Amino acid sequence: MLFNSYAFIFLFLPLTLAGFFGLGRLGQNRAALAWLLGCSAFYYGWWNPPYVALIGVSILFNYGIGRYLSSPRGTQRKPALLLGLAANLGLLAYYKYANFFVSAALQLGGEMRLEAIVLPLGISFFTFQIIAHLVDAYRRTDETGSLLEFALFLLYFPHLIAGPMVQHRQIVPQFKDPAIFRPNAENLSLGLTMFIVGLCKKVILADHLSAIAAPAFDTAQAGGDLTASFAWLGALAYTAQLYFDFSGYSDMAVGLGRMLGINIPLNFNSPYQAASIIDFWRRWHITLSQFLRDYLYIPLGGSRRGTLDRYVNLLITMLLGGLWHGAGWTFVFWGWLHGCFLVVNHAWRALRRGLGWPEVSHHWSAVLWGRGLTFLAVVVAWVFFRAESFSAAAALLSAMFLPTVEALGAVSSGDAVRVFAALGIAWFLPNSQQFLGLLPDGSPQAESEREPLAGRWAWLFRWQPSPAWAWAMALAGMMALLFIPKGGEFLYYQF
Repeated sequence: MLFNSYAFIFLFLPLTLAGFFGLGRLGQNRAALAWLLGCSAFYYGWWNPPYVALIGVSILFNYGIGRYLSSPRGTQRKPALLLGLAANLGLLAYYKYANFFVSAALQLGGEMRLEAIVLPLGISFFTFQIIAHLVDAYRRTDETGSLLEFALFLLYFPHLIAGPMVQHRQIVPQFKDPAIFRPNAENLSLGLTMFIVGLCKKVILADHLSAIAAPAFDTAQAGGDLTASFAWLGALAYTAQLYFDFSGYSDMAVGLGRMLGINIPLNFNSPYQAASIIDFWRRWHITLSQFLRDYLYIPLGGSRRGTLDRYVNLLITMLLGGLWHGAGWTFVFWGWLHGCFLVVNHAWRALRRGLGWPEVSHHWSAVLWGRGLTFLAVVVAWVFFRAESFSAAAALLSAMFLPTVEALGAVSSGDAVRVFAALGIAWFLPNSQQFLGLLPDGSPQAESEREPLAGRWAWLFRWQPSPAWAWAMALAGMMALLFIPKGGEFLYYQF
């Protein structure tokens, strides 16, 4: 059941909200949480019911480990942590990477055989969230709490399949707030608006960009020659598609949480407006970047042991981040490429400091140059992320940078307008949190603290709970509903 489906919008969501708030009005707060847990389990089981049992066993196992780690009576806490980490990473390795490892072994001359394994949806996000909690429990910075709250933290349907990643200590205290069990007009209007914004990103922008990106990558995979314009349009279309697809999902998740009175952290902050790769990774998939920093890069040593170790740790972190995205060498190379970009970026900043120059220049020309170079690096890396093989990626990049005279692929002016219009939104317009006035944790900003939007058209990009905006969002929502039958699955479901 997709967020961008009639079944979810007109059946699942209204019934979930009605049951939750209905039980809350009766003062049955624990029953309301249990209802939300049941709805989340149903939502997860919609694709493959047997995997509900798998995730249920995982929840019980990790709940026991977490309770032991956070207990003052635990005497074997480190072995318990290692057991929990090994079990969760082992489960992830089997379901997500077993076929990849077998394929690699066969390429080296092995004779292993393994039936195709169906990847449980959301297992990557699920596993990382569990690992973060177990480590926090071991550090005694978090407590596992009740089984109901722990299970709901992991199964909560808005972030269950593709994030944003949430930490136990971010969300469980909110389940204990009596205010969430009563319907709130401000929460509902803000949450519904955020959901509509995300839905429009997905079905109006991302899904139509997919039809422009696919032919270029398919031609490259088939070994056909490409014109430079056709190759560039395909790469740029995918660059825009991936952003609007994943940020659209994240916006919908935040909106769904807000309807229920729960703050889910934001996941994007105009990443294509970044002026450096360092800045890009502070803006793109923010919750994953924070996880990799806090639970991988810093434990590896971060920058504490000198410059060389810092660069090695960056490369290891990004390599594993690439592998997390998918079981394929192109994903690993994408991670390695971004690791190299980060090393170069940090080295350049160190050189500037050594020369006595400011670490970052805010002059308009430097910002423009930085944004352009960063965006170009990101586009090149996305080619490997999207391509089905290294040969396809090489063919597309060759067409982009080393075009031949005789090549195939005509560019439609209409397609070019759509791609650059979408990129223009990402480059120049306010993002979702600026539009709605949200803090990084997903909670509403006080009006006095909201970031000012410059220009005479600022009023057009500043949402308010007013009749005019209600009509505007209703119109946007109806337009999005018309596009739903042509929509597809979210790209990050496969990761």
